[in-house]
Amino acid sequence: MRRDPRAFLWDALSAAEAIQGFVQGRDAQQYADDELLYSAVERKFEIIGEALGQLAKLDGSLAGQVPRLAQIVAFRNVLIHGYAVVNHETVWNVIQDALPELIAALRRLLPASGET
Repeated sequence: MRRDPRAFLWDALSAAEAIQGFVQGRDAQQYADDELLYSAVERKFEIIGEALGQLAKLDGSLAGQVPRLAQIVAFRNVLIHGYAVVNHETVWNVIQDALPELIAALRRLLPASGET
């Protein structure tokens, strides 16, 4: 059975919002020093990349409205396949610089796609 494309948006949004909650009140050094924290964040980024990659396969038009989609999927691949060389500073910068834009876009797309 084919999955509703909106479910992928919801999965990505849920993971992105979880990341924001995980790092709230933390700084880059606290992030880098906390293995449990950075492991959880990386896992949520993997979910975001996978969900949006699947969305792209299922509904290219909807996926095309997600900013930086190719970069997000590529970042997921680095986290999974290049796990030994993940740079905490890079991940922290993505959290600070790109995640708010992604969350805003996903929130806009969910109502636009019929999610209530």
